Amino acid sequence: MPQELLFQVSPEIATNELLLKQHISKLIRVDTKEIQHISILKRSIDARQKTVKFNLKVTIYLVGEPIQEAKIELPEYKNVEHAQEVIVVGAGPAGLFAALQLIELGLKPIIIERGKDVRGRRRDLKAINRDHIVDEDSNYCFGEGGAGTYSDGKLYTRSKKRGDVTRILELFVAYGASQDILVDAHPHIGTNKLPQIIQDMREKIIEMGGKVLFETRLTDIIIKNNEVQGIVTKNGDTILANKIILATGHSARDIFELLDRKQIFIEAKAFALGVRAEHPQSLIDSIQYSCDYRGEQLPPSPYSIVKQVGGRGMYSFCMCPGGVIAPCATSPGEVVTNGWSPSKRDQATANSGIVVELKLEDFKPFAKFGALAGMEFQKSIEQKAWHLAGQTQKVPSQKMVDFTQNKVSTNIPKTSYVPGTTSVEMGEVFPGFLTQILREGFVEFGKSMRGFLTNEAVLHAPESRTSSPVRIPRDAETFEHVQIKGLYPCGEGAGYAGGIISAAIDGEKCALKIGEVLIK
Repeated sequence: MPQELLFQVSPEIATNELLLKQHISKLIRVDTKEIQHISILKRSIDARQKTVKFNLKVTIYLVGEPIQEAKIELPEYKNVEHAQEVIVVGAGPAGLFAALQLIELGLKPIIIERGKDVRGRRRDLKAINRDHIVDEDSNYCFGEGGAGTYSDGKLYTRSKKRGDVTRILELFVAYGASQDILVDAHPHIGTNKLPQIIQDMREKIIEMGGKVLFETRLTDIIIKNNEVQGIVTKNGDTILANKIILATGHSARDIFELLDRKQIFIEAKAFALGVRAEHPQSLIDSIQYSCDYRGEQLPPSPYSIVKQVGGRGMYSFCMCPGGVIAPCATSPGEVVTNGWSPSKRDQATANSGIVVELKLEDFKPFAKFGALAGMEFQKSIEQKAWHLAGQTQKVPSQKMVDFTQNKVSTNIPKTSYVPGTTSVEMGEVFPGFLTQILREGFVEFGKSMRGFLTNEAVLHAPESRTSSPVRIPRDAETFEHVQIKGLYPCGEGAGYAGGIISAAIDGEKCALKIGEVLIK
């Protein structure tokens, strides 16, 4: 009978098939020739001690034992060309996984996406990076696949209680992702590989009778007697359906404004805001792995820090080992940063958002905007940063130690942020309370990670799109909006997810709730 084992080994053994087999043969006291196959179930790194170890969970098959590894395949989708239609607004992970789930249920999704397909987006991303031109409908946040497609593709989530994480990971594998994402503690596809997977999902949706309409922006929702009837698009087309999944992402400010204007109930939501810090990856490796050189067996190291500073949480967010910083503005006249890593995480720099939790009371200066107060707070910082950095897509920057000492940096080194940087005292970008917390927090971070607080690190501002500044309330049982029947707020933009996995899970949940109503 196959055996399951959980053990620690050195990186050299964990990454060498022969050495791993020899190690396991000693553990279970059999000759290596008796070991037919080793299946790795889970893999993580323990760097808490000076000697770094791999944690492995494996299944061992001896000679003669049948190998029972399930083949991961796509679900049996139904052809839904003539089925009842459901509008899905947004082709990010929430929208795509909602559409795929609708097809499984026998319902026809009509996805509308304001941006372009994954390939078409690339030209607009180049325009941001090279020419400082921001297309409001096609950028790092908007377009097929959503923000995750070209800004990393991390697949881990802290929200295990929200749903079946394994199902989402297996669907990604079925559409072409490496099976490593089922094994690694912090799975990651990579911005270079995710576009093809997203394209394959879209092609399957169309093959099974669904529709995907790109460059189609929602401008109005048709409502009668507090029940949705359909939508109107920017080019004047009307699409009718009495079920709408609203999965527009956390940066669709025009959608928040539309709902507010139509007096569809929304509420301000607290979020986090700060900077994106970039270190040499070799420095992070030396800190995390307690070594001068990590070697070939260890991957570029991530880090995670959380501190309480001035009564607020300050923490690392969306950490990208071997990655780069990207310009993620969605409108002219603002600058926004984010980070991503290619699948190999082989860039020379590491970056992470370092953000501070905000409170609703922080938005009081924008109280006249009602539920949009947090959004206007967010917008004001992005616009101020744009002015301070020179009114291009360059961003305000400062060396980390200089920031803690309130000193303008000279000779800021070239960073991975392609549009460039402008030396600015960050205190000019943020409100005073936020600046003070960030300064104190970086000093505290430096105490926890010796070497982290250094002028080798460059701060870029702002990191402001951590989550939605608005919540679109829905009924806990039906998932419908609390006021408008047939409207299903979904994913990050509605305030119910934070990342690819949780957004995908929420998309499926909304689709299932619709299925409960429409399928008798």
